[in-house]
Amino acid sequence: MSFARTVLWVSRPLRPARSLCRAQYMERKAQEPPSPPAMENGARSCEEHPPAAPVATVTEGAAKIVFPSANEVFYNPVQEFNRDLTCAVITEFARIHLGAKGIQIKVPGEKDLQKIAVDLSAQEEKTAGKNESQVPRDQPRTAAVGEICEEGLRILEGLSASGLRSIRFALEIPGLQSVVANDASARAVELMHRNVALNGVTHLVQPNQADARMLMYQHQKAPDRFDVIDLDPYGSPAPFLDAAVQAVSDGGLLCITCTDMAVLAGNSGETCYSKYGAMALKSRACHEMALRIVLHSLDLHANCYQRYIVPLLSISADFYVRVFVRVFTGQAKVKASASKQALVFQCVGCGAFYLQRLGKASEDSGGRIKFSAACGPPVSPECEHCGQRYQLGGPMWAEPIHDLDFVGRVLEAVTTNPGRFHTSLRIEGVLSVVTEELPDVPLYYTLDQLSSTIHCNTPRLLQLRSALLHAGFRVSLSHACKNAVKTDAPPDALWDIMRCWEKECPVKRERLSESSPAFRILAVEPRLKANFNIREDANPSSRQRGLKRFQANPEANWGPRPRARPGGKATEDLAERQRLLQNKRKEPAEDPAQRAARLKTFPCKRFKEGTCQLGEQCCYSHSSAAPEASDDIPSADCPETPTQIVPEAEAAGGRVPGSGVD
Repeated sequence: MSFARTVLWVSRPLRPARSLCRAQYMERKAQEPPSPPAMENGARSCEEHPPAAPVATVTEGAAKIVFPSANEVFYNPVQEFNRDLTCAVITEFARIHLGAKGIQIKVPGEKDLQKIAVDLSAQEEKTAGKNESQVPRDQPRTAAVGEICEEGLRILEGLSASGLRSIRFALEIPGLQSVVANDASARAVELMHRNVALNGVTHLVQPNQADARMLMYQHQKAPDRFDVIDLDPYGSPAPFLDAAVQAVSDGGLLCITCTDMAVLAGNSGETCYSKYGAMALKSRACHEMALRIVLHSLDLHANCYQRYIVPLLSISADFYVRVFVRVFTGQAKVKASASKQALVFQCVGCGAFYLQRLGKASEDSGGRIKFSAACGPPVSPECEHCGQRYQLGGPMWAEPIHDLDFVGRVLEAVTTNPGRFHTSLRIEGVLSVVTEELPDVPLYYTLDQLSSTIHCNTPRLLQLRSALLHAGFRVSLSHACKNAVKTDAPPDALWDIMRCWEKECPVKRERLSESSPAFRILAVEPRLKANFNIREDANPSSRQRGLKRFQANPEANWGPRPRARPGGKATEDLAERQRLLQNKRKEPAEDPAQRAARLKTFPCKRFKEGTCQLGEQCCYSHSSAAPEASDDIPSADCPETPTQIVPEAEAAGGRVPGSGVD
């Protein structure tokens, strides 16, 4: 081995120690008072160095972090709800994971109501005078917050930025073995070292600088896998999903955030396909469809390695979606993945949608499950309700997106210990609505969508829910939309109920076009007699209790923050930036003098025919030298040119609009 290779081999294990020493040295230097400028022996004056960037301190949960006020390391206070919910979910996952090993966790603020602990304490009093050999050895082991649990969870936060989330894991979740806080930015890792030392969790949190994908690929072997992987990128997590499904342990937990909602909500279907392998549709149920597209993409990546997912909780909140899934290994279960995915046929006129499964699972006479291709499509070329065409979207996850038992455990833990999180009220409200959702009904309609389609007054939410319940169907809300109507009623029954409602609040039929969806839907007599009397079970429990279910933005500019920039370049004032970008896609208003001069360049057709009586007051030219209007002139430059409006006016025998003659 050469001398250079020997030095490199020896220096590799020392790099983490050097980084930690450097972080501790910088922390001590930051606490020391500044020394006066020295000019002796050629030392430079302090005035020659640029002033230090201002530092802001943030306290969230049990963690306290410092970060540059300049936009050098990303931090978004809006996602406190995201971080609180993640801590609650991982805590319950740790309770299940360690409970199978006989380890109980102690969560700060929770009352010890476990009978086994009381029984053991009574036994200890009785055996106080006996030998240690006679003391029962089946005492439960416990894991507390801030302590290293040798059999505990190994967590990876792939994109840590300031390290706030990882530090909160160490300070708020019991039963952890280690937390790897990774980021590709050297400045972010330097800041993480400082924040980890500030919170006293150096024994649990390990800052690491690497590409998140390469780090996860290096841990794809079974002994090296992580029990929990948290990915909260700026934008799409698509580049990290392939590595994530390989680096998580069997039965481990994946926590994925997607903030590219414009793509997932149908604004760019082709971009959504390139990232997630599915076409997103613009619809009122776009937020739930976004969740199901992300779950489909996760399951598709996992299937490549004979693995599959089991969703625990899927949330659409603010400007992002957040999914918590467990990943298991099993070739037989992977075969059922095709039957869990579905395409969506959505009418462009009335919004009615139908699902088409990709696969079919059936049981033969011997009790064995047989998988085959599904038959379809479930619709005709034109919508039976309004006669419009269908759009095709998906594939998407068509199975339940929540594990209601697990959600109930998280909800109970949060409600019994409300002081643990700052956003406990919102977590309680959102999870309460989640437990009330119909688990086997994908997507939903909205109250305003149904009424606006037939141009009628909007019924009360309780009236429509009561009508569906009276008709024998199930109905629920959705946490993803305040006016959602999630029901197992088919579209024809739903439109029959709306036809009955229209009879109570009639629509002026003479104003409807015969080709419009409203005219065609209302032209059919309802076969179902709707009853709009309010039922008690139509009002969900979360609504009756007045829980914080759908939070309004508590402040201005509530949403994503600008991306972190190298060097911490300060971003321009947000209000000024919004003012500059407002109406950027709209053409500026044309000056009246410029418009008059432009119209004078076109000849007056009535003048040529000898019927124009305006003379010089005509906005068009009466000069024979004026250029002839042609079809080559773009309509955007001259929206009132005779070539655009003369054919229709001549057919009607009227005057050209804009010529000044009534």
